Amino acid sequence: MAVRIQRTAFDVSKEISNFSTKLGASGAIVTFTGIVRNESGTLDHIIIEHYPAMTEIALKNFTEQTIVRFKLEDAFVIHRYGILKPTEIIMMVATAAPHRQDAFAGAQFLMDCLKSRAPFWKKEVSGVQEEWVKARAKDEVELESWEHKFN
Repeated sequence: MAVRIQRTAFDVSKEISNFSTKLGASGAIVTFTGIVRNESGTLDHIIIEHYPAMTEIALKNFTEQTIVRFKLEDAFVIHRYGILKPTEIIMMVATAAPHRQDAFAGAQFLMDCLKSRAPFWKKEVSGVQEEWVKARAKDEVELESWEHKFN
């Protein structure tokens, strides 16, 4: 299990290759790569802030919980911070499991944890306008839906 929080860009294909070389019992690897989107068409960049000690602990906890819950062989998270422009890669998760269903479910669950609970703060900058991105109720509902799947 690994978690990285970094300012610099990363090569997704190299990360997947490095992740896969450490596996032995998995028949499936699922990856998700998040990209800065420009829904309004006016976004200049986003600024992602975080408190390093808090963020690293939270991401490690999410990843460990995911590995146990979905019986994964391994999982990996990279999340960037700082100034990112539209189309730049912002984050990636990878999960590995003996069977694809667990790898897919683990990746989705981990993404839901990151989306609704990770302690990152995001500001969108468009020209002279700056706005903090608010939490979306939909993200919390998606995370809570996992409790129904396991009870």
